Amino acid sequence: MSLEGDGFLIQGEPESGRQLVYDWDMKLIMNDERVRTIEQVKRFLTGSEALDFGGVSVEERYQWMETVLVRLKYYQLKRAEKGVIRRYIEKVSGYSRAQVSRLIREYRQRGQLRKAQYKRHRFPRSYTATDIALLARTDELHDYLSGPATKKIMEREWAVYEHSDFRNISGISIAHLYNLRRSHLYRSITKRYTRTKPAAVKIGERARPAPGGSPGYIRIDTIHQGDGLGQKGVYHINAVDEVTQWEIVASVEKIAESYLVPVLETMLVGFPFVIRGFHSDNGSEFINKTVAKLLNKLLIRFTKCRPRHTNDNGLVESKNGSVVRKHLGYAYIPQACAEALNQYHSDFLNPYINFHRPCFFSVSVTDRRGKVKKIYPYREVMTPYEKLKSLPEAASYLRQGVTMEKLDDIANQMSDNEFAERMVKARSNLFQNLCRRAERVAWALPSPPPTTTQTQQGNQGKRNLITTSPGSFFD
Repeated sequence: MSLEGDGFLIQGEPESGRQLVYDWDMKLIMNDERVRTIEQVKRFLTGSEALDFGGVSVEERYQWMETVLVRLKYYQLKRAEKGVIRRYIEKVSGYSRAQVSRLIREYRQRGQLRKAQYKRHRFPRSYTATDIALLARTDELHDYLSGPATKKIMEREWAVYEHSDFRNISGISIAHLYNLRRSHLYRSITKRYTRTKPAAVKIGERARPAPGGSPGYIRIDTIHQGDGLGQKGVYHINAVDEVTQWEIVASVEKIAESYLVPVLETMLVGFPFVIRGFHSDNGSEFINKTVAKLLNKLLIRFTKCRPRHTNDNGLVESKNGSVVRKHLGYAYIPQACAEALNQYHSDFLNPYINFHRPCFFSVSVTDRRGKVKKIYPYREVMTPYEKLKSLPEAASYLRQGVTMEKLDDIANQMSDNEFAERMVKARSNLFQNLCRRAERVAWALPSPPPTTTQTQQGNQGKRNLITTSPGSFFD
């Protein structure tokens, strides 16, 4: 036996037929062509007790075993001599005794040793790379909604808007949708970065509105868009109907009464149904005589927070994070950008969240112990407009000048993905303009303070801009 390499050579006794070669790359190459007798095999086993062999591929081991069995005439040997050959094969190959016996038996039956081709069972793929790309694109357009909401959008793309690309992926289960989101292909297409969620606002209520299944009872809250450059940022007003989750978002420079009342009038007109209830927290932006006078004039019941009932206004608080913060972020936006934001809300954001963004609607069930629980079945995942249409005698709740035909025309102008893509482009352009405006403000030289008359005229001009901003998109 000899081991050949590029290092130095160590030779044993000539009659033993052994030659050892050390390779500086730590590779031992064995050549045992000179081993042809049982005595030579026994001497090898005795002299190599402290050596371990390995690192050879399965195919090379099988080929070497065939050579040894043929050269030493294994099947013509006695039982004791066969045992020596078996121990020799075990020593060099590293196989166990049972494995060597199995391979010898296989060689006797087939006349050769071949590595078995392992065939892994694979289930057929239901969703192709194209389907996963459609899922990733839908998630990007809608800012990564929940699984049921995303599935509903893809179903609507196929069933309502007849986009054939979504035919296969629209039938996906919600559980497998999350599996595809964790796949390498999905992650290679899109990347998602989740920012820190805002802390919940601790509020209380003094009266809780009781809609009784009828739309028109809205909950309202304010959201501050950060501070920067030593100034306060713009404020957002978020109003959500309790029954249909119809939502209207608007922006103001300040939450003072003079700025807030004109925007509230515009927001109330943005709802397609008659407003009967108005619920807010205990903030002074809503709890004041000016807002109360406006609501009394419109015959709207005004309710406010009760102590130790922080969940009564949970609907609008959740919408603050899932809608407003998700679309507008947390970065500072100057107060002077309120008009541009209102234009974006009226043209894109408000139609999107009411006609193209599915929401969860709860169903109250009573268990065997008599406890009432709320569940959110998939059949109740729908857009606010679909929820409005599903109400009995939905047309009777609409305000004057609004019809179901007009609402249907708005809903069917574009598919969910088409409108979302248009909205994403408009939002990108809006943020670019806001960034340029913020840079100009940051680098602008300080100007002398205006006189009292100029300040009053400037404030009056700002109020006129807010008052004349786009109102309802039903017109």
